[in-house]
Amino acid sequence: MTDSASSRRALPRAVRAVLAVLGRGALALTVLLGTGLGVGLVSALGRPAPAPQAAPPPEREIAPADVRPGADAPGGAQPEPTSEEQGGDGGDPVREWADRVAAVVDVPSRALVSYVRADLAMRRRQPDCRVDWATLAGIGRVESNHGRYGGRRLGADAVPSSPIIGVPLDGSEDVRAITDTDDGALDGDPVHDRAVGPMQFIPSTWAKWSTDGNADGVGDPHNLDDAAMAAARYLCAGGRDMRTGEGWWNGILSYNNSVSYARKVFALAESYAEAGERRQ
Repeated sequence: MTDSASSRRALPRAVRAVLAVLGRGALALTVLLGTGLGVGLVSALGRPAPAPQAAPPPEREIAPADVRPGADAPGGAQPEPTSEEQGGDGGDPVREWADRVAAVVDVPSRALVSYVRADLAMRRRQPDCRVDWATLAGIGRVESNHGRYGGRRLGADAVPSSPIIGVPLDGSEDVRAITDTDDGALDGDPVHDRAVGPMQFIPSTWAKWSTDGNADGVGDPHNLDDAAMAAARYLCAGGRDMRTGEGWWNGILSYNNSVSYARKVFALAESYAEAGERRQ
């Protein structure tokens, strides 16, 4: 593939081709994959405002190919912001870029910082995965509107103004049955688990993927810095390459086993990447 701007979209033709390839077998594939996180605000708390839908993919059989990033995260070759950049009020290219992008897309600047830093960190820690900030932002939009679900505000500390807690996973209609796994420590429910935080982790899943994304010594699913980093690690599980069509599709389905969910994330990620590219 070339390095032209048109080839650097988040999830362009290659993923569209995969959607075409998997279109007829997608339901069978979801059964084989099983459910990873499996519960987000889409099913647990009602759907946020409808996301734009991806255009129907062409009906032709093309094998999955490498997927180029939508827009390189700010910072260039530097895989992570320095400690001075993380703590300083000025001179941080990530924050400056996030402010520019937030001016043209409905994503809080602080949320963009969380997604981009997770992207940059994974470039060092698991470079073969190649997960990108736009995909994380697509997930964050569907799961909690970037920490703003129900009129909440995302604070400067990357924590929503009040906790985002899903419904009890008690086996009722359209809800999985998961008995309590954390004594209610994260979700306040000692009977059933509930999805928590801006990226909607089930407590038992958070126990495995808990990550300290902001270097404060604590892994907190209610903090978007931590949750975005944990989500990136989760998507990269098993040596997955998120820049191949097959890898991207499988990663999103592992996060939420729903074809419609994956298509929404795809459309959002593509639009965010295009906006980010224009603001480089």
